[in-house]
Amino acid sequence: MLDDLLASLRDDDPRPALLGCRLGGRPVVRATRAELSRLSKGYAVALHARGLTAGDTIGVAVRPGPRSLAVLLAAYRLGLRIAVLDPTAGPDVVLARLALAEPRLVLADAAAQAVAGWAAPLAHRARLALPDLAALAPVVTIGRRLPGSAQSLDPGSGPVPRAYDADGDAVVIFTSGTTSSPRAVVHTRAGLSAGLRIVHDLVRVAPDRPVLGGTFFVLVPALAANAPVALPARRPAALARQSARLAPQATYLTPPHLRAALAAGMRCTGRVYSGSAPVSADLLARVRRAGADEAWGIYALTEVFPAAAVEGNAKAAYTGGGDLVGALVSGVRARTDDRGQLLLAGPNAAHRYLGAEPGGWIATGDVGRVENGQVVLGGRCKDMILRGAENIYPGLYEPALHVPGVELAVIVGVPAADGDERVVAVVQPSAGTSPDAVRAALREPLARMGAARPDAVVLADVPLSGRSRKPDRAAAARLAAGS
Repeated sequence: MLDDLLASLRDDDPRPALLGCRLGGRPVVRATRAELSRLSKGYAVALHARGLTAGDTIGVAVRPGPRSLAVLLAAYRLGLRIAVLDPTAGPDVVLARLALAEPRLVLADAAAQAVAGWAAPLAHRARLALPDLAALAPVVTIGRRLPGSAQSLDPGSGPVPRAYDADGDAVVIFTSGTTSSPRAVVHTRAGLSAGLRIVHDLVRVAPDRPVLGGTFFVLVPALAANAPVALPARRPAALARQSARLAPQATYLTPPHLRAALAAGMRCTGRVYSGSAPVSADLLARVRRAGADEAWGIYALTEVFPAAAVEGNAKAAYTGGGDLVGALVSGVRARTDDRGQLLLAGPNAAHRYLGAEPGGWIATGDVGRVENGQVVLGGRCKDMILRGAENIYPGLYEPALHVPGVELAVIVGVPAADGDERVVAVVQPSAGTSPDAVRAALREPLARMGAARPDAVVLADVPLSGRSRKPDRAAAARLAAGS
């Protein structure tokens, strides 16, 4: 699919590729197909000129847009491995991830560098934080520079390097683990292409009609099918106006974004897809009532994207126990282990975890079963909290809460509306330590948690269970819910 996209881009094609929106939701062309073609080739020339060759790793911290997509396409053309850097994970976690990925070069826009530097105090308020990106690898700026930014990586001119045509690692995406031992998923070029092909077949994109969505798995299949892609507006009211102006043939939004846009009065057209978090039958019904021809819930993991899909009418009609997430997509296989955990395999499954040997079946962490090719989930068996569309792994952040004056601390999820969760830290003060002193001591570690920062902190004795007296997370969640 990526090869198809690269082959379809021409330097003389004036059709729009990426769209943004102005006030009132009016669409504006952010890049034509010709501009995207020239930009991706120019970055390939520039990266090649810096000595980067197939198999090398680059770290990328660039906001969605024409330049970030062009950089990704350039890296794919050269056979480079892309390590995605998430500025919401907190500086300590990002630094550990950089050390594991060992990039030869970090590509960052001026905003990401500002978050790591002079704008850090302001960024903390938005739950963004990055370490000094140059601590482990050279840094170059993608796009416009600001004072203090690293030197720019300007698109180069001259002969474009020949496209790499073998398999190999394509992307590294970090998931769970600990600060001292991060965990990352590695997708190969073949696996990534298989996932994109499945999305293409599922969404059924027609040429020259807009698609609304901002993820890589939306951009590539739509552009490869010669359809322009509109990057969603950030504010719900603006997103609702944008959708009304565009009348997209297909839309992909996470459940939190979709709920907020519907509350702001968004009318839907064509087919609407939602995933990256639980998608309820009620949400899909609301999408249909808002005008969509079809409303789809997508079941996917970082390791397998996508895995299954269900249309809203089928989900609403299901009367069995558990949560129907739909039919397995083409090529994906599923079974359960002796604990009832759902296992997945397929052409789009991750090749391995970074630093580990290739495995077989992917353990989803979800309790589930397969009925006539349909996947039904019954809850999670791994320790993970899902807030909005963010997977939050408590083990990454709990050690930072054990500051002087804290006896024990756990981070738990408390069920909220429509499958979402609130993140609550239950903190047990040491004997003789005042609540004010504990809250003051926690201020700095909480500020460094980025998007994982708890919604609330409850000072109480952490419930224990079992002969080893380990923290009882279920009991702690009930305690947090009642506080």
